Amino acid sequence: MSTLRNSPNATLDKTILNKYLSLPQPSNKVQATYIWIDGTGENVRAKDRTLDFLPKSIKDYPIWNYDGSSTYQAEGTNSDTFLYPVAVYKDPFRPGGSNVLVLCEAYKHTKEPTGDEICSSNNRKACQEAADRAVDSRPWFGIEQEYCLLDMDGRPWGWPQNGFPGPQGPYYCGVGAQNVFARELWEFQVGPGEGMKCADDLWVARYILQRIAEEYGVVVTFDPKPMPGNWNGSGAHCNFSTKAMREDNGIIEIEKAIDKLSKQHLRHIQAYDPKGGKDNMRRLTGHHETSSIHDFSAGVANRAASIRIPRGVAEDKKGYLEDRRPSSNCDPYSVCNALIRTCILDE
Repeated sequence: MSTLRNSPNATLDKTILNKYLSLPQPSNKVQATYIWIDGTGENVRAKDRTLDFLPKSIKDYPIWNYDGSSTYQAEGTNSDTFLYPVAVYKDPFRPGGSNVLVLCEAYKHTKEPTGDEICSSNNRKACQEAADRAVDSRPWFGIEQEYCLLDMDGRPWGWPQNGFPGPQGPYYCGVGAQNVFARELWEFQVGPGEGMKCADDLWVARYILQRIAEEYGVVVTFDPKPMPGNWNGSGAHCNFSTKAMREDNGIIEIEKAIDKLSKQHLRHIQAYDPKGGKDNMRRLTGHHETSSIHDFSAGVANRAASIRIPRGVAEDKKGYLEDRRPSSNCDPYSVCNALIRTCILDE
């Protein structure tokens, strides 16, 4: 059975730090953790700075820079890459003052978004442009973040070292030591958030998850199919609605959106994982509560469809749709951007 001693982090006494965290912090000082997406388009990086003033809005946080050659985003001969703050959150790891987490967009020295034709690591800018154009439709998003917990050897947390656990069945929403491991790190949902908020929140939530997992000595992987074989993969199912969908008889607008999505299936598959669909090929097989990556489908309460209409939505004739295609390692900016442009902007 996996044990915590596989991770050096798990051997550290976390209580020692408390006496330092409890020291008084000057009221005019702020410790700000700047968070950004690195060149993989999947992982986050972070570093801290101390501000000698209390920012009143996101515009007050200074632009910063970092070594992009160490994050797959620049060459060593021209490595300065810039961080533009876009959203701020209360820091749960340093609660003793006005300390914050600052989500940032990354820009090259040319002031263009980081990335290239193969992988963009700043998809927020394009998503913001779409969200601004669709503001009157008031798009809401909610994303269910799934992931897998691994030990330091890359084996699913709690699995026997030799062999495999029993077949799937008792684990979904399970109870009992034989079915549940690391309950403190279970999957979560973000939203509903209007426009960009849900995507911003999800990236920061991923950062917080990884930080908490460090404390337990557990590895978090967002790979959509970390274990081949007869096991469920991991997704980031996205709930989506517009103001018209949420109003009486909004089911008509939901069906219109589904029709639009059916005509843009390939475009969405390419947007729904950071490798243009290659990661999702391992997950969207038509088995294990997934649709086939090759075909578009929709249905009421159908978890084997591309788009699921929840039973309650069908009965109320208004609400939202669930796009089940995004992979667990998706960039939520790309997901929200694609949904807005297809369903609202008719692109």
